[in-house]
Amino acid sequence: MNLLINSLNELDNAASEILSFDANNHIFLFYGEMGAGKTTLIKSLCKQLGTGDNVTSPTFAIVNEYTGAKDNIYHFDFYRLKNQSEAMDIGFEEYLYSGNYCFIEWPEKIPDLLPLHYVTVKIQALDAKSRSITVEKI
Repeated sequence: MNLLINSLNELDNAASEILSFDANNHIFLFYGEMGAGKTTLIKSLCKQLGTGDNVTSPTFAIVNEYTGAKDNIYHFDFYRLKNQSEAMDIGFEEYLYSGNYCFIEWPEKIPDLLPLHYVTVKIQALDAKSRSITVEKI
């Protein structure tokens, strides 16, 4: 699925489409350059899942937990990891196989820890306001 976002006003609709793309899969991997809008999109996804929590980048905490309408939502940012064992140290696999939504930024830092099935979300900045988003099932 390919989406073109021309303004922040379009993000909630895009988030809804992304969540329904593979409704049975709750693992989403986000790829994109720094500043592409990964966290901003994750905020919209969390909003669609019914959280009233303040969604922020877990760059320093590595993982943030939000309360959704039905389940918990886990938001990971692995940008600062030095190695994959750091993800294991926080109990990443327990989160991953919990059945809850997991939104993972910088998954390229943990290639050996990824599950067999997930949804990739690739974000490319086209200009200051526009983004191209490609969504694929793996």
